[in-house]
Amino acid sequence: MGSSGDETNQELKRLVADTREKSENKFNDVLSKLKDLVGRKSLGDQRDLEACKQCLYSHGVLQYCSSSLRFSPAKIQGGYAVLTQMADLLSTCCVGLGAFRDMEVFSHEFLPSVVESLLYLAERLMNRALRDKVHNEMIRLFRKVFESIGWLLRAHIHLIHQVLRSKHYESIQICEDDDVSIVTVTFWNNIFRANGAVVAEMGNRALTDIMDDIVYKMSSSSNPVIGRAAVKTLVLIMDHSRSTHQLIHRRYRGLADLAVKDWRGKGFDSILDQLIDHLRSDVPWRDTKEPSEEYVRAACIIQAAWRAHQTRKRLRKLPRAVSTLQRSFREKRRRQQEHTERQRAEEELRHQVCLRRQRAMRQFRQHQLHLMELLPAAQVEKYLGELENKAAMLIQRVWRGHRERRNFQQHRYILRQHRAAVILQRAILSFLKRRKAQRNFLTPLKGPKGLTDSRRTELRQHIQEHISLYPSSVTSAEGSVELHQRAQSLLHQHLINRASDRAQEQHTQALLAQINTDLELLLNAPSLKDARAEDVSLFLSRSCPVATRARQSHNALMQSMRLPWWRMLGDEFSNLDEPPRKEYDMDIESLYLGGS
Repeated sequence: MGSSGDETNQELKRLVADTREKSENKFNDVLSKLKDLVGRKSLGDQRDLEACKQCLYSHGVLQYCSSSLRFSPAKIQGGYAVLTQMADLLSTCCVGLGAFRDMEVFSHEFLPSVVESLLYLAERLMNRALRDKVHNEMIRLFRKVFESIGWLLRAHIHLIHQVLRSKHYESIQICEDDDVSIVTVTFWNNIFRANGAVVAEMGNRALTDIMDDIVYKMSSSSNPVIGRAAVKTLVLIMDHSRSTHQLIHRRYRGLADLAVKDWRGKGFDSILDQLIDHLRSDVPWRDTKEPSEEYVRAACIIQAAWRAHQTRKRLRKLPRAVSTLQRSFREKRRRQQEHTERQRAEEELRHQVCLRRQRAMRQFRQHQLHLMELLPAAQVEKYLGELENKAAMLIQRVWRGHRERRNFQQHRYILRQHRAAVILQRAILSFLKRRKAQRNFLTPLKGPKGLTDSRRTELRQHIQEHISLYPSSVTSAEGSVELHQRAQSLLHQHLINRASDRAQEQHTQALLAQINTDLELLLNAPSLKDARAEDVSLFLSRSCPVATRARQSHNALMQSMRLPWWRMLGDEFSNLDEPPRKEYDMDIESLYLGGS
């Protein structure tokens, strides 16, 4: 016994070591080792098996098995078959663990994840079965996965709500394939047959979801296998829960008639009769009281009064309806008579016109014959030829007009295109003409072209005329050279003297400005009795007179700018540099002029 326990522990350690790597490489090894371990423990004591399952959960082996159901089958040797075997082993290991420390976490966290993984695998198998040709093999594996889920749900009833809430089960539920429907309906039938107490513990909402799916498959399918499984499931639900009778009667009215109509004679009439008896049996909540005679009599009186009221109402409306009908009939008959008279008048008019035309033609022909009798015999042929020519010309004219109108109708679209093209061309040409005019207007003036022979002759003639009008005083070449040299010497002398003359002129202007400044200073100087020592600097420094002159000019300019506009209209303010004169109180005799 001790050696066997040590061997088991060693094998469990190797299994745990293989499951630490979450990859597809160790999947087949883990599956074979887990299968051997569980197979040996199932042959021994039940307590050893429970302890082994608890160890598998506590060491994370079952968690690896749950996550491995989402592996890609293409990367695993054996594909979906070995994944289905792993699902079977996982559901077996999740049942019968007994009581242990982490039971709460195991039941409410781990088992829902296991259910999701199993449903995920089932959905993949269903999609593969619907898509590929190996339909029977995939359906067999799909059925086996659902058997594993059923084994798990029979032991843990609270997982039924997890199954119904799963999006994977919802996608399986809405599948229209008969084989998938057989598996799902049989799945619930096996659960309810194995444990009838599940129906009472599930609750009305979960039962309603399951029965909705079963009744839908029962009403939409014609497969007898689906019908048998659906009927058996409904009978089990109604047998194990009397409270579902009221729910079924209210929610699925007409289900009994549907069952009789669609499923009678399909090979399961005995179980079908049980369902029909349940559906048609007297239910305690149904009101079975028959209406009393007083109620019947009251209803008859009310009906009679209402019918009498309706009859009187129709009778009151009858005269009005008759008068309306008569008026509409008379109006219609009057319109018909007017239409008939109008047609008769039009026909009479057409007949009269036809008679007048025939009479005119007859008279014309008689007159023509009379004229032909008057003609000589030699001119009759000529006259008849002229008539034939006129008739031919008339026929040709009518035919040509008809042909041209027909051609015009046929070529109307082409003519419209031609007219549109003409309009577009006219617009484009006018636009280009305007652009060309703008370019010619904006282009710069071009210089004169080269002289032609005629222009050159004309210019030469003008030159000769000018020379003849204004002859030169110098007639010889030596005189011309001497005149040129004299002009050059005068020009050279002028250029040399121009710089000195300009400097002398500037010096003269500076002296005049200095004199004017000194004069203004003397005019603005205070009298001797009011003079101070600071006023001497105005006459000793040359910069002070310049600054004073500049200040005066500035003041004069500012005063002229502040003048109103009507004062600026005359010429009295044309000289802005001249300061405004003031009345100076000065004594000329006492003015010091700076010298004797």
